[in-house]
Amino acid sequence: MDIDKKLLNLATRKDEARSGGGENKINKQHDKGRYTARERVGMLLDEGSFEEFDIFKTHRCTDFGMERSKPYTDGVITGYGTVNGRLVFIFSQDFTIFGGSLSKAYSEKICKIMDMAANTGAPVIGLNDSGGARIQEGVDALAGYTDIFLKNVLYSGVVPQISLILGPCAGGAVYSPAITDFVMMTNKKSYMFLTGPKVVKKVTAEDVTIEQLGGASVHASISGVTHLVYDDEPALMEGVKELLSYLPQSFREDPPVLETGDPVDRADDELNYIIPDNPNKAYDVRDVIRRVTDNSRFFETQENFAKNIVTGFARLNGSSVGIVANQPEHLSGVIDNNASVKAARFVRFCDSFNIPLIIFEDVPGFMPGTKQEYGGIIRNGAKLLYAFAEATVPKITIILRKAYGGAYCVMSSKHLRGDIVLAWPTAEIAVMGPDGAAEIVYKKELEEEDGIDPGEKLDKLKGKYREMFANPYKAAEKGYIDDIIVPANTRIKLIKSLKMLSKKVDSNPEKKHGNIPL
Repeated sequence: MDIDKKLLNLATRKDEARSGGGENKINKQHDKGRYTARERVGMLLDEGSFEEFDIFKTHRCTDFGMERSKPYTDGVITGYGTVNGRLVFIFSQDFTIFGGSLSKAYSEKICKIMDMAANTGAPVIGLNDSGGARIQEGVDALAGYTDIFLKNVLYSGVVPQISLILGPCAGGAVYSPAITDFVMMTNKKSYMFLTGPKVVKKVTAEDVTIEQLGGASVHASISGVTHLVYDDEPALMEGVKELLSYLPQSFREDPPVLETGDPVDRADDELNYIIPDNPNKAYDVRDVIRRVTDNSRFFETQENFAKNIVTGFARLNGSSVGIVANQPEHLSGVIDNNASVKAARFVRFCDSFNIPLIIFEDVPGFMPGTKQEYGGIIRNGAKLLYAFAEATVPKITIILRKAYGGAYCVMSSKHLRGDIVLAWPTAEIAVMGPDGAAEIVYKKELEEEDGIDPGEKLDKLKGKYREMFANPYKAAEKGYIDDIIVPANTRIKLIKSLKMLSKKVDSNPEKKHGNIPL
């Protein structure tokens, strides 16, 4: 009989813990168009797989009357489960309890599952919906945040870390998601900022709304803080599942290989004609990517930030690959400050987690001008160079059209340990484009008085330069390009190259760590 009472007591207490902040607060959460912490866990994890830790943990604060309210979970749900059968660790902030604010006990719960994730080799997913630090706890709350930051840093590159912003994320709380590998947000319902609109107005006299200051659209297109944005939470959860499907559990493993049913030897004749005859005409590089990848699937990241470079995941013969591509459709595909940082961070993530890199190159150079120079294009461009040079995963570059100047060097050229460099017949590889180069190389001829119209003479000399240098054959003669291929066969060549490189072993000199030009 005694055990029956204990079991009943246990069940009652767990029911109490699972009720969050109560029906009224749950209804308020729903009224905002947001789900509760437990509903979110249920949406993301496989049914019945969630195992919760520290359900009975409570805060230890005795100031400001806090000892009178000590709800179970203390405002964050933690534990583990599976996504499509694969282990993940998860924490979900509960806005219905103290507004999801963080205490020392709360942070201990998060740090525990982060330690377990690193020790077992499984991703960490954080569901953020919090008013920030619990003011009543003072420095203990700040210590709690910092403990989490430290774990984020120590486990960076050990296991994938993914942050979902599903409500407010403000103040110091923003730095934990910022350290993680991917940040995902919902439109109109989630936001991130260091200081809120009231403080901004007081300090700078700026009138700005929450959405203008830290909404998903701002961070997706202007700041680059977020990688993926969805219209609602169910769509976001599906996005997380797809993202995880491309990633390994930890740095100790290779990414999963899935059967896609797309033939290895599939050629696409449309690729032979996809590059415009006019070298100054744009095209969408994603059309190239989708014609090559398994089932034309491409999972793009940071789609609306630095549009002149494209990053994302795909599969080739079922194997996960990371793709970096210049985008001629936007700013002619030049590399600027934002593009450099976007691509460098993506390259380093792929290298951390054994994901081979495929580079589609069509780049006229780095963006000129005082705005770029003052913004640090030298330092930022060096980040991309550093990332490709440091990466030891298989790296395969396809030069589609332009590969000019320093941008040719940076985009995983042979000289940066690019394993395979292929070119289409349309490739143009030179120090600079014919338009500018002809005026320099043929300066004396242009200055000669020979009765020929200067404009007509310049056009002829541009053609001469293009014939000599704006093609892949000079580079191929020197061994800087491994092969010039028929565009239609790009998929076949990539898959063969990946298979050949599957056992590649490369390393960097022994050291504590490098000093990337941040």
